[in-house]
Amino acid sequence: MRTSVVDVGSNTVRLMVADAEGGVPLPVHTAKWRLRLSEQVRPGGPVPEEAVERLVGAVAEASRTADRWGASGPLAFATAVVRAAPNRREVLRTVQARTGVPLCTLPGEVEAELTFLAARRWMGWRSGPLALLDIGGGSLEVAFGRGRLPGFVASLPLGAARLTHEFLAGGRDPASPEQVKALRRRVRHQLRDAAARIRWEGPRTAVATS
Repeated sequence: MRTSVVDVGSNTVRLMVADAEGGVPLPVHTAKWRLRLSEQVRPGGPVPEEAVERLVGAVAEASRTADRWGASGPLAFATAVVRAAPNRREVLRTVQARTGVPLCTLPGEVEAELTFLAARRWMGWRSGPLALLDIGGGSLEVAFGRGRLPGFVASLPLGAARLTHEFLAGGRDPASPEQVKALRRRVRHQLRDAAARIRWEGPRTAVATS
């Protein structure tokens, strides 16, 4: 069976077409469209109409591409920027009505779990107890596990684009010491509990992805 998945992230819309006849899916085609939603959506703010139009266009093109490759679907998921938007339901309805593709938001904890599963498959069992940090534009997913799936997951509002918008706005390069200090304070505060848990668990291997 040939299937397809669309990932609506904070910066890009990604398509993967894969053959999934049992075992590990085999990718046969990938594509991406740069939308940079995180630059158009303030943290916790609504997705503006112009951004929705661009999102509709990208999802429609992804669907057409998947069809040309003979794939079913696509299964489409949105992550942090759409997930946190107060008008997310309207955005999801608009995308489905205009493209025919049902778009769902992926909870942050599920995003962390799936990324951990991918890291575990990539690293193998010999990597032992595994800690994962996956930074995107809108959020940071953290996970730890000793087996195939994590025993601990967290999704934190520490995405690169989100923090840049909140703490490094104004285009100053390099950032001022005050900006860097405020940014570090926020990151340390948000990471405190997750970092303490991972230190207590004692991972053998740590993997960082983006």
